[in-house]
Amino acid sequence: MDLKDILLKVRKGQIEIDEALEILKYLPFEDLGFAKIDFHRSLRRSVPEVIFCQGKKKEQIVKIVDAMMKKGSNIMGTRASEDVVLELKNITENVQYFKDARIFYIENKRVLKNKGKIAVVCAGTSDIPVAEEAAITAEIFGNKVERLYDVGVAGIHRLFMNLNVLNESNVVIVVAGMEGALASVVAGVIDKPVIAVPTSVGYGANFNGLSALLTMLNSCAGGITVVNIDNGFGAGFAAHLINRLGGIEDEDTLS
Repeated sequence: MDLKDILLKVRKGQIEIDEALEILKYLPFEDLGFAKIDFHRSLRRSVPEVIFCQGKKKEQIVKIVDAMMKKGSNIMGTRASEDVVLELKNITENVQYFKDARIFYIENKRVLKNKGKIAVVCAGTSDIPVAEEAAITAEIFGNKVERLYDVGVAGIHRLFMNLNVLNESNVVIVVAGMEGALASVVAGVIDKPVIAVPTSVGYGANFNGLSALLTMLNSCAGGITVVNIDNGFGAGFAAHLINRLGGIEDEDTLS
């Protein structure tokens, strides 16, 4: 059943509006041969499909972006290089690039803003790229984000001086490499959900983030959810889904 059939059946009273909405959540997608773009993901997940650029050819990314622009979608790409952004500027100047986060963003429609706040806590300066991927993701999805960087356990007083930031947030993302202990410390002193992101930062026995991942998974502090190594995007997305439960700032304008 295509979109026209659905609309005709609604008009004729053959299906109810709520039933049509359920069907529309899974339609349509566009087949580019090398990619199938899910244009209705925002109906199901609250945000449009995001392009993971790593491993894709520049021309493939450009074609995906071009197809999404024709639908008026907001477009976000992760793990994107500056070369990709230069190619995108050939089809639109409306592209922002966040170098540390390796994220590009093209905004074609207004994003609703969530009421609450997300804190992104980063253990060391070397962890900032992953922390920025989480922070920028959350901001693009419509969240207020406050950053606390370089507050790791080697100088834990730096964190404790900023506990008010954590307590004022609805959810806290903790990004740490080395042994990854910062997530346990944060979860032990606040009553908010903590999303832990292990990074691949560290010396040999860090095993490219495995030691931090295992520390976070084995934490004795309750309320910690752990994402994959270096997955700032996944943490930012999860934090957005939690924060949006508190409502949106301009919900009165939607009625």
